[in-house]
Amino acid sequence: MRNFDFIGKKTWWFALSGFFIVLSLVGILVRGFNYSIDFKGGSASDVKFTKTVSVEQVRSVVSSVGHADSVIQPIERRTIGELGSEAAQSKGSEMLIRTRELDPKQEAALFDALDKKLGVLDRQTKTVDASWGSHITERAIYAAVAAMVILLIYITVRYEFKMSVAAIVALVHDLLITAGVYALVGREVNPNMIAAMLTILGYSLYDTIVVFHRIKENSTNVVRTTYSAMANRSINQVLMRSINTSLVTLLPIISILLFGGETLKDFAFAMMVGTISGAYSSIFFASPIFVMWKEAEPYYKNLKKKYGKEVVAQATA
Repeated sequence: MRNFDFIGKKTWWFALSGFFIVLSLVGILVRGFNYSIDFKGGSASDVKFTKTVSVEQVRSVVSSVGHADSVIQPIERRTIGELGSEAAQSKGSEMLIRTRELDPKQEAALFDALDKKLGVLDRQTKTVDASWGSHITERAIYAAVAAMVILLIYITVRYEFKMSVAAIVALVHDLLITAGVYALVGREVNPNMIAAMLTILGYSLYDTIVVFHRIKENSTNVVRTTYSAMANRSINQVLMRSINTSLVTLLPIISILLFGGETLKDFAFAMMVGTISGAYSSIFFASPIFVMWKEAEPYYKNLKKKYGKEVVAQATA
């Protein structure tokens, strides 16, 4: 099987990444994020109904009184003693309804409509401060920065500094594209999306390390060839593993996106974009960056001058 020239076509990959990065920046800076109530603040109501109701039924009533952007989640309160009882089987009889902040008149209209159409047994409403979402975001940023610093140190010790920098650049590439696509499609930014962004860090890094590990293994005896050719051969050796890993990861994510509940779809969408971007960046972005930097070293620079034309001729033969 003929090897594909990943490194030789790096200009195309950089141009493609540049296009998506610019598009992502336009989405973030021009269109902006669609923040959920957790970030904008609002009202959170724990509502108990007299009968079993579904999220769709509650959403229909809430939308009819002008609150279509509300977040509705079922609440299940089960104890060991309740398992198998009628109370435990009463799924959907309690809902958490989060809306923008309501004045007394709007609140009364909302719960009058719910009571008339679905029957409200009890409710408790509290105001959600917008600072809670800001706190979550701030902590997520701290966690991401801390993770990148630790990864930078670990990869430098385990492999080398240039690999660690290329891996971190690829992580930023993936996070930026995921956030940009999220902004462009207008999906709601909520804690689930933040969790997905942090999860993407791990997946993207894993795929990159798989490629870098093979490059490191094959770099112990680079003679009569270029570093680019050796790295290209290494990428081709792990290509099917990367493809298979990405596909196996994507299948359950797509299943959640298509068939999961509303609260999981934002998480699944961010994970899907991040997984695709991570699989791409490991091979087409991080590896060419590292190889370009590595070939600036005197030894590999001389090898490229000496054997570069010969290697290109073999690749295009």
